[in-house]
Amino acid sequence: MEDTDGIREELGLVQIYTGNGKGKTTAAFGLAMRAAGRGLGVLIVQFLKPSDGYGEQVACNRMGNITLVPMGLDHFVSKKPSDADIEAAHKALRRSEELICSGRYDVAVLDESINAVRLGLITSQELIESLERRPDHVEIVLTGRGMTPDLEEYADLVTEMRLVKHPFDKGIGARKGIEY
Repeated sequence: MEDTDGIREELGLVQIYTGNGKGKTTAAFGLAMRAAGRGLGVLIVQFLKPSDGYGEQVACNRMGNITLVPMGLDHFVSKKPSDADIEAAHKALRRSEELICSGRYDVAVLDESINAVRLGLITSQELIESLERRPDHVEIVLTGRGMTPDLEEYADLVTEMRLVKHPFDKGIGARKGIEY
């Protein structure tokens, strides 16, 4: 087992993976795997994804050393979200803060949290205020389309995935094991 004390001293930044291109969640899960491989405690809270049907959920359950908490409802959120959608996002935000502050985790991925902001389910200010309450050493990764200017300002690293070409344009749908 690797000594994680020296690693933890360098943590505590906020990273954002955003943009219209594919790969935001994939990049975040790659970072989560890397952190887990180094013995760090890893938490992933999925804001808009239900608890079944995604390959990353199956993989994390098999690995056992990454805590994955899906908090989405069983449907995609429309442009006019319901009260249930808004409550689910607030519940995800509260649960992520509770787990991040538990002292068990060094890295936390809040998957689709930026989409939750874009859709009006939570505000960027609520998200930032929640992150401000975390222990200093916890590295945060936020994913989703539609990053706000205040989230961009708050983050230490922002990577934008830019769509150049996609198989959807040829009528190829989402593929199990690749897109979900």
